[in-house]
Amino acid sequence: MQQAIVDFALDDENHWYAILACGHTQHVRHDPPWQNRPWVITEQGRNEKLGVMLECRLCDGEYPL
Repeated sequence: MQQAIVDFALDDENHWYAILACGHTQHVRHDPPWQNRPWVITEQGRNEKLGVMLECRLCDGEYPL
C-alpha cells in the first residue's frame, strides 16, 4: 500500500528513515552502490520528498508487527 512521506528522522546509527502517513517508518539510506539516494543527506533534499508515496510493506502485511 502506498503511503505519503510526512517527515524524516535519524536512527541510533545516524541513518535516515521516512515517517509515513500510516505511522510506519522506512529507511531511506544513501549507501552507494546499493542505494543511491543523495537527496537524503540534505535538508532541502528531504523537504522536496515530503508527500512522495512509498510502498509500506507493513501495511501490506509483508512483515509481522
